[in-house]
Amino acid sequence: MARLILVRHGQSVWNATNRFTGWTDVDLSEKGVGEADEAGLQLADIRFDVVHTSDLIRAQRTAEIIMGHNRASGDVPTRYDRRLNERHYGALQGLNKAETAEKHGAEQVHVWRRSYDVAPPEGESLEMTAQRTIPYFIDEIVPDLEGGLNVLVSAHGNSLRSIVMHIENISPEEIVSLEIPTGEPIHYTYNEGVISRDG
Repeated sequence: MARLILVRHGQSVWNATNRFTGWTDVDLSEKGVGEADEAGLQLADIRFDVVHTSDLIRAQRTAEIIMGHNRASGDVPTRYDRRLNERHYGALQGLNKAETAEKHGAEQVHVWRRSYDVAPPEGESLEMTAQRTIPYFIDEIVPDLEGGLNVLVSAHGNSLRSIVMHIENISPEEIVSLEIPTGEPIHYTYNEGVISRDG
């Protein structure tokens, strides 16, 4: 039996100022560092064999902080891949979410942020994001689990929403209400081809 831990990066400096971040490469806020520290303490006794993270510094730093607390692992390889990046928010990147809601309407902004198949202007929908995250999950992460490796994935709200949707067979209608908080590990076990959520 292998373990899979998914964690959304700690709060970023743009999360803190309520801005659409997407592929903009911003760092963790002070609160985000604290969230990553807390996640690291929670996961300190799990032996990780491999880390997967995105091409963006906020996810990479979260993984580094978590692994810095890890007492159970030795020198663990980290794989970086842009396919685990946050969804691209297109023309919304850098904009304040509240101001964008005032301009376009709160309902429209909610649809852009949470729907499955509606993309923001010049950006990616969750469906489009899943077209890169799911193949990565199947081709790169599942083989690690099949090999008995314990895996940490440090990524982003929407890249992880798409992976959780795949693992748990969540419908496009249900995924609208799924929120993944910053810095809170999600635990799964892998056993004989089946991935099950713990707790």
